[in-house]
Amino acid sequence: MEYRVLRSRRKTIEITPRGDVLVRCPQRLSKREIQHFVDSRRDWILTHLNRLPPQADILSDAEMGELAQQAKLVIPPKVRYYSGVLRVNYDRITIRAQRTRWGSCSAAGNLNFNCLLMLAPEDVLDYVIVHELCHRKEMNHSARFWAEVESILPDYRQQRRWLREHGSALLARLPDPAQK
Repeated sequence: MEYRVLRSRRKTIEITPRGDVLVRCPQRLSKREIQHFVDSRRDWILTHLNRLPPQADILSDAEMGELAQQAKLVIPPKVRYYSGVLRVNYDRITIRAQRTRWGSCSAAGNLNFNCLLMLAPEDVLDYVIVHELCHRKEMNHSARFWAEVESILPDYRQQRRWLREHGSALLARLPDPAQK
């Protein structure tokens, strides 16, 4: 079984949306210990690899550019609308092709959104926007934060579930920067 080793403080195994096996482990672990760790988790790895959705086509640079342009047209008006509903302000909106996040909110009020959200259902996009704007009130995921999200989107759990179930297939469509 092929895997890539990344040295870190943690000792974990991760399956990427593309099906790569990443082993995170401390520097002090020998190659033999790493192999033993992987072998001991073989069933778990194979189960998760088998659960991966079929690979969709990787998006071209032109398609990524189109998604980013579409996001720049669609997302800011939605942010303005929901920021009014929530009565919060924000600073900049940035559109990116992120590999691990759908959105983020900085303490300064800068909002980042993943252009791949343009491939998700509109209610999922709305959920991510509301989620990030709610961080302008609560910079955490406390019960108060989730109550704020629910006050705007009572069915937000469905959108969260959609992202958990389908998000990795969208992320797998990102071009691999190592291939450029």
